[in-house]
Amino acid sequence: MKPSILIITLAMAIVGCKKDDDTNPLADQKAQFIANYADIVLAGYEDSHAKAAELQTAVNDFLAAPSEAGFTAAKNAWLAAREPYGQTEAFRFSGGPIDDEDGPEGELNSWPLDENYIDYVQGAPNSGIINDPINYPTITAEVLRTLNEVGGETNISLGYHAIEFLLWGQDLSASSAGMRPYTDYVTSGGTADNQDRRGDYLAACAQLLEEDLSGLVDEWQAGGSYRTTFLATDNDVAITHILTGLGTLSKSELAGERMFTALDNQDQEDEQSCFSDNTDRDIVTDAMGIHNVIQGTYTRTDGSVVSGYSLIQLLAEKDATLSAELDALSDDVIAKVNLISDPFDQAIMAETAGGNGPIMQAIRALQDQGDLITEAADALGLTVSTTLPE
Repeated sequence: MKPSILIITLAMAIVGCKKDDDTNPLADQKAQFIANYADIVLAGYEDSHAKAAELQTAVNDFLAAPSEAGFTAAKNAWLAAREPYGQTEAFRFSGGPIDDEDGPEGELNSWPLDENYIDYVQGAPNSGIINDPINYPTITAEVLRTLNEVGGETNISLGYHAIEFLLWGQDLSASSAGMRPYTDYVTSGGTADNQDRRGDYLAACAQLLEEDLSGLVDEWQAGGSYRTTFLATDNDVAITHILTGLGTLSKSELAGERMFTALDNQDQEDEQSCFSDNTDRDIVTDAMGIHNVIQGTYTRTDGSVVSGYSLIQLLAEKDATLSAELDALSDDVIAKVNLISDPFDQAIMAETAGGNGPIMQAIRALQDQGDLITEAADALGLTVSTTLPE
């Protein structure tokens, strides 16, 4: 992530030559698309970090004086934090800092999560790190970081979904999300045991979330390590990375892992935000993130807009018909994901895999979008794969 000055200098020299190369008449357009992508990425991570900081404040305020109102405020802050972060998932699978070998994705958004690795669950009142002071005498951010995915990939100790479980608890009802009482955090006369340790756990998770997102902002801001590398990368290589990320999220991760698997298994454990019943919004925001890059526009949480040269415009320079098709399909994807009913755990029970219900229609549209992104790459003389990495 931190290339040598020599590498950066050489890469920038290549870009300088490339823009003046008459054999590549789209060099300037490609550079505009790449620059606008970088601006959208930065804005997305800035918004995600700001909302994570608000979540951390809400959590700390609640823990300082636990109350029903404070608990609701913390839950609302978590829901608000998911909105910008979901859109940043379009930047995954693209060789960026979010999920490289040192990237924080595994600390931010890992799922599915084995609840009883963290805290009590139905039928196991003493399970989890929180209820094990012998093996884990203190709960801190660093301790939780070392415990993430130890002993199994579902042993998730931190991130959005750990916080979600600590705020909502298990979702044991068809008609509501999880119903953890705020008194699980009341240290005198409260419910469940180890209330103080549960508070330490929640605070540490919120702290790590804010820190990890702050690091991504640093990477992408003007002069930041990764942004500098990215903008100096050969245009075609950079666009290949961008389109690989978009296509992989659309066709394989979102349509496949996150939607079809849950629909096919009809198992709540396969939905992403299973404690809060927020999975329908996860799907919409993921799709919006792809749409943002295709259309070259991102609406920030404060209502301001980041916009510039889009994939649609770039593609039109090579294949106007394909550009129009992708333009229309990206809008159709957004329309279809918004038709999926809430809560998702009940929606998957109302239709079958391979049928023609709202979830399957959205899955097919996302798959088609992934295929069109592959065709777009081909039209630009590039090759991308939408297969999930190992």
